[in-house]
Amino acid sequence: MKKRSYKLELLDENDIPTPDLYRNLVELDIINRLLGGYKASRKGLEILWQRKNEVKKLLDIGFGGGDFIRDLHAFSQKKGKKITFYGVDLKQDCINYATENLKNIENVQLICSDYRAISPDLLAEIEVVHCSLFIHHLTDEQIIGLFQFCRQHHCMILVNDLHRNFLAYWSIKILTALFSKSYLVKNDAPLSVLRAFRKKELITLMEKAGFTDFEVRWSWAFRYIIVGIA
Repeated sequence: MKKRSYKLELLDENDIPTPDLYRNLVELDIINRLLGGYKASRKGLEILWQRKNEVKKLLDIGFGGGDFIRDLHAFSQKKGKKITFYGVDLKQDCINYATENLKNIENVQLICSDYRAISPDLLAEIEVVHCSLFIHHLTDEQIIGLFQFCRQHHCMILVNDLHRNFLAYWSIKILTALFSKSYLVKNDAPLSVLRAFRKKELITLMEKAGFTDFEVRWSWAFRYIIVGIA
């Protein structure tokens, strides 16, 4: 637990059978609903509203099944805010799944691409880059590169990821062993905790990326919220 693991998760592979990936996405939705994942991103968005009042365009990187877009859309509507959402993911299966998942939301555009290949014209319009359970898939150098990318394009950062913690590891390992029907979730959920972060590490990553106006908050259950103003 003293240092991050860099062992690749099964989800990082390119040849995951579609039914297996979809089962993984269904269970991740359940985990985020029950263990504070969506709540953490809502808290972060509220912090940005307090700082900047209006957020009109948000880009979700590595959106998976699109569940965070769906949740933040509902949350923003409840608060009387209108946000246009963009999502980018490398997996076409995720695009297909999320297209169906988000079919009742009009102000959404999904892109199958690396985030670094997004049109500069679109990036010029994006105000917030959101990542949930994404940066722990990256090396420290790749995370710094992502944060610098956001700064370069004058995007605020809203990151929601895991706290590397002994209790978090064993809790999710036991829960998924008992209740999960997905071999991806059973393998990757505890490994995600080993790839996750301590608060000081996240602060260091933000500082190395050149951010000075940011905060890192802990959120139940074993999440960190990072908000950065470019």
